[in-house]
Amino acid sequence: MEVDAFRRLFPLRFHERHLLESVRPDARPLGKARDTSLALGAVGSADGSALAKIGCTTMLAAIKMEVMTPANETPDEGCIAIEFHMPAICSPIVRPGRPAEAAPVVSKQLSDTILSSGMIDLKELSLVSGKAAWMAYLDIYCLDADGALFDAALLAAAAAFSHLQIPVVSLNDEGRIVVVSKGEKLKNKPVNEEKRKLKLRSIPFALTCIIHKNYILADPTAEEESIMETLITIVLDSSCQLVSLYKPGGPALAYESIIQDCIALSRQRLRELQTILNEAMCDMEVD
Repeated sequence: MEVDAFRRLFPLRFHERHLLESVRPDARPLGKARDTSLALGAVGSADGSALAKIGCTTMLAAIKMEVMTPANETPDEGCIAIEFHMPAICSPIVRPGRPAEAAPVVSKQLSDTILSSGMIDLKELSLVSGKAAWMAYLDIYCLDADGALFDAALLAAAAAFSHLQIPVVSLNDEGRIVVVSKGEKLKNKPVNEEKRKLKLRSIPFALTCIIHKNYILADPTAEEESIMETLITIVLDSSCQLVSLYKPGGPALAYESIIQDCIALSRQRLRELQTILNEAMCDMEVD
């Protein structure tokens, strides 16, 4: 039987034959992630943006800043709104006109991770206490869904916030704070003199692994995820502290030894992603 036919008819057996040799169909070792790239400033009209690729999985993240009135409970804090989009072009299983089931799940994961990691101090988004603060709208578009969607989306989000430049704002004649357009003459003194970067503290990075029998596969493709259904996602911050551990069911049990092995792989991946992000930021400064 031809290899492609065998792969389609008996996908699990096909992958298990590779696992016996400690290699995967794409020639990767079991614990190795796919090639990863980052490009900052991918959307010129956004205040911050990034294009992240992990293998074929591709995410475009863009941030738009708007002035809002802060909540009474948090007068000195801004807000972040995160939305994850999966258009029909990203995967054959996403139907036009129907929302993808994974989209709200990934949106919630991203919100929980970014806020709980302490990456962004919401007080930095305050403009005038009790009167004005920044609302950061982060939209992430999945352009190609080939596995490990959350990992790529979180990387794109972190890169977009690293690239973010907070706009200049001023008081208008009515006493309201408004964003100053480029080249616009100011009648009043600006609230912030120039665009500024957002100070990021502990940036979170994620690694998703598949658990199948006694094997752990790092950074799975969509095909691997559909065949071997037990996933575990580890999120570590830039100081290697555990932010979250997510296991959405699956037949395999996550024993302590397996979790420790996944965390060890996540630490290796963390160093790789930090280097990739730092290089992307350096390239942006040179440009």
